[in-house]
Order: sequence, then structure tokens, then C-alpha cells
Amino acid sequence: MSHQPLPTTLGALKAHPLGTRQRVLRSVKDELRENLIARLRGGGPLFAGVLGYEETVMPQIVNAILARHNFILLGLRGQAKSRILRALVTLLDERMPIVAGSEINDNPYAPISKYARQRIEELGDETPIAWVERGNRYVEKLATPDVTIADIIGDVDPIKAARGGHILSDELTIHYGMLPRANRGLFALNELPDLAGKVQVGLFNIMQEGDVQIKGYPVRLPLDVLLCFTANPEDYTARGKIITPLKDRIGSEVLTHYSETVELGMAITAQEAWTQRGSLPVRLPDVVAEVIERIAFEARTDKRIDRRSGVSQRMPISVMEGVVSNAERRAITLGLHEIVPRISDVYAALPAITGKIELEYEGELVGAATIARELIRRAADATFRDRAGNVNLDDVILWFEDGAALQVTDDVDSAVLARAFDSVPGLTALVHHVGLAPARDAATTAAACELVLESLVARRKISRSDAGHYSRAPQERRPRGGQQDLGGGLSA
Repeated sequence: MSHQPLPTTLGALKAHPLGTRQRVLRSVKDELRENLIARLRGGGPLFAGVLGYEETVMPQIVNAILARHNFILLGLRGQAKSRILRALVTLLDERMPIVAGSEINDNPYAPISKYARQRIEELGDETPIAWVERGNRYVEKLATPDVTIADIIGDVDPIKAARGGHILSDELTIHYGMLPRANRGLFALNELPDLAGKVQVGLFNIMQEGDVQIKGYPVRLPLDVLLCFTANPEDYTARGKIITPLKDRIGSEVLTHYSETVELGMAITAQEAWTQRGSLPVRLPDVVAEVIERIAFEARTDKRIDRRSGVSQRMPISVMEGVVSNAERRAITLGLHEIVPRISDVYAALPAITGKIELEYEGELVGAATIARELIRRAADATFRDRAGNVNLDDVILWFEDGAALQVTDDVDSAVLARAFDSVPGLTALVHHVGLAPARDAATTAAACELVLESLVARRKISRSDAGHYSRAPQERRPRGGQQDLGGGLSA
């Protein structure tokens, strides 16, 4: 990039390296395409901060941009759709020249508004030039049923007409909507199916013929814009949500998805969650981080939770922040020198789970809080099985069956808990043997022991009260006919 001062007039622009006519006259889709090709040749990630789509979503987006397509991202909530669209801005030039004062980013070499054409006719090479940064070339709108044609396209402004002495059909009386103001940039429309049908009709000409008409007047604005949309697949494919001609004009449909592995989900949560607090250093045990992530994975397969709504990646992110906050409160209260979350802290973050799941009818009968506790226990069991396999836990189970009990709360120092867990035959030795915790670290040992107990609760070998009281499992009546109970229910 040249280090010359940016030109401020049309004449200076023509003489500046950034103002070459061929460069400025590129369409925004050609601009994105050229910059994408340069990034592909340079290697590295396409968009920083977007994880897990390298082999699935990103190649489809690359193909859509190379093909100069308008496209739509189809996926459930919390699948980074908006982040991807906003990251497209990084494929634009760092800055772009426009006719100064233009509301629709008029190209100095090819103005489309009457205002810009008049300025150039009057001033010629002395026409003032302004520069728009790439971040200001992205316009985003959430589609709602109350969005109007005037909001998206524009409308005639009687006040402008009165003040300027113009007739209403004069182009200078137009108040431009969000789409014309995105000219020579990106226009993103989230939740497209929620847009009223008549507004969807208003997008036809823009996508196919590249022009708009406002209020029925013969005003043509050949806009240069990349249109990108997001939608839930259920709404997008449902009859009556999307007008068929509009769907036909979208060049590419790109399907997003949730993390395919727990490890990838943990990486995303670690990237997004606010865990480093200024009060004390935070040390997060791996088993706790894995349990938090597996809660979302368990929820996505639970039939009592609405799969059409999905379980957002925001759930484990919010749970992680709640868990760290509860551990932070404990550390501050007890005067500890570091923050080390435990499994019991996950129960304290219950509101971050219940607020992010949509229940089916069967789930409503059980209740969100009960389902959330079951998800925590199933996540703990899956984590323990993955790390320890089918290790023998008979000694631990027998200890509880003999009438012993433990009270585990989230407001007790981990060192105190670790000593209490030592009283359970073989428990502490087990977590050290299978590598769930370092041999001499009380905080991670306590977290690992809690993991084992939660796993046993999930298997209905012991029970746990909402207050954190572990005891033997209640005796269940054997089913008639000698059949074994193979149900997957969990004790409350």
C-alpha cells in the first residue's frame, strides 16, 4: 500500500496509486474474490476466531465468493453464522474512495445518485473525495415481521422535498434505506424467514437485475452489493416462510453445524468464555472443562429438548463463566490464593443451562431444572468413562451401601473436601491411578473425586440430593416377571 497522503479531490484521486480507474471500478464481489485469492495463496486461516469449519463450511463459503454468489448460511442458533458474515469485511480493501457527502457510497468514476452526479458535473476534478474504512462497509439487519420496504429500500421524504423545493418524484427527495446505504459493501440480513413477504418481493430486482425502485417512481439505482443471509433450516424450508422466487435468486446455500467433537467444542468455549479474572489466577481442571462441554452434547441428543431450536454453543460458554464465577466467589470468601473450579460449581451454574434449552412437551412435564441436573450427571459419567474406561468402583459403591454418606458443597475449601474423600475406600487412589488429578494437588483431586461420584449418580449406584448430599441409592422395587429395569432415568 502506498504511503502517500490520501487524495481529497477527484483530480488527486486519478493521480494516486489507490485511485486507478480499474481498481475503483471493481465490483464488490470482484474485490472480495481478488482479496480471497490472495489470502488463499498466503495460507493460514480464512477467518480468525472461527473454529471447526475448516473442512466443511469454509470451502463452501470460498466457492460462493469465488463464484460471486449471494449466499445464505443455514444453521441453528449459536453456530457462528453472524460471526462469519462479519468476518467477510476482512476480505474488503482497507479503505474505499467515495464522493464526499454521498449517502450511498457513490463511486467517483461511476456515480449512481443524482447528488453525486450533480457534484461531479459542477466541480469536475475539484469534487471532494472521502474515504470509507472497510468496517463501515458492512450493514447488518435482523429481519422481523415489522420491517418495511422503507427500512430496507427507502422512501420519499416530503420534508426533503419541501425544504429543497423539489417535486416528490425527484431523486433528491429520497430517504435511502439500509440496503442502498450498503452500496459497494456487504448487506447481511439475519433470520430471513421472518421478513414479511412484500419486503422479500422488494429484494427481487436487487439480486437479479441489480437495481431498486422507490415508491413506484422511475428511479433506478444499480447497486453494487453482496447480499448474505442467515436462517434456521426449519424455517427456511417450511412452506410459506420464504418466497420461492427469492430463494431461487440466492446463489449458494451453506449449511453450518455444531462442533463435531468434544475437544473442538472445548477449544471454542475456551476461546470465547471470560475466565481470566483480575481478582485471582484461574486454574481450570480438564475434567471440569470437559463436563461443561459435554452438557451441550448431551442436551443435543435429549429427546425432551427441542432439536429444531438447537442447543447453542453459548450454553457451555455461559456455563463456563458461571462455574468460574462461583469458584471465584468461594476463593474470595475463603481467602484462597487461586480460583480452581469443581464439579459442584457446575450445579451453581444451573441458570445458564435452563435459560438456553427449549423443551418439548415431555420436557415441560419434567421441568428444565430437573433435566439440567440430569444433563450434568450424564456429562460427568461420559467424561469419566472416556478417561477411565470401565474401572472397578465396587469399593466406593459398597461404602455408600453400608450406610455411609458425604456432604459436598461448593463453599468448602478443596483441601477439606480432599481429606473427606480420603475416607471413601479407594476413591482418592483411583483418581490418581487413572490420571484424573495430580497426586498431591488437593483442588484437582477434589474435582476428580466429585466427577467419580457424579458418574455413580448417573448410573444410579448412589444418590445425590440438591444440597450435595451423597448417599446410597434408594432401593427400587423389582419389576414383575423378573425383568430387569433398563430405563435411563436418573435420581434427583
